[in-house]
Amino acid sequence: MAGVIRLLIVDDDPLVRAGLSMMLAGLDDLRVVGEAADGAEVPAAVAAHAPDIVLMDIRMPRVDGLSATELLRRRPGAPDVVVLTTFDADEQVLRALRAGASGFLLKDTPPAELVRALRRVAAGEPMLSPSVTRQLIDQVTAGSASARAAHARQSLGRLTEREREVAAAIGQGLSNAEIGVRLHMSVATVKAYVSRLLAKLELNNRVQIALLAHDTGLAE
Repeated sequence: MAGVIRLLIVDDDPLVRAGLSMMLAGLDDLRVVGEAADGAEVPAAVAAHAPDIVLMDIRMPRVDGLSATELLRRRPGAPDVVVLTTFDADEQVLRALRAGASGFLLKDTPPAELVRALRRVAAGEPMLSPSVTRQLIDQVTAGSASARAAHARQSLGRLTEREREVAAAIGQGLSNAEIGVRLHMSVATVKAYVSRLLAKLELNNRVQIALLAHDTGLAE
């Protein structure tokens, strides 16, 4: 199964789980390897099935998807998390992204877009458009936004000018190839910069870089 993206679906609605499994069935590079009905079941399910990506619902009866994401992403070697949402709770989605989720999908996302998004996450690419990222940022209250901006400015102040340019491009939702074209770098060089940013900023995915860039206005 080399090259196959392994998926774990976490949702308390069995119809949602069945629908996603059916939607993804038959694809050569995507495979649903397990399911869970609550965030409390996630650690055991991840240990049993070793997924590459966890599709995580937000609202669940015992342990919600936000708490499950925060706990999971603290573990070394944790899989990527993509939040499933109805987009009626922007601050919750934002909390999940800051906890280390690689992005989010609406539950009514068309199949082709869902598959494309999962492939991008598996490849380490961002899956938030600039407009969606700004829409999420705008939901945060002014006070907490101010505190985050101060923290973000302090963090980004440790970067070189070139690293800041890469961070700004990530914040604008550009792929590695697009960043390479804009900044006249090879894709391999862009990837090296992204890895350097993650290490220097102590983050675990590029969505968190994008959020930092937005907190300071660097991505505008």
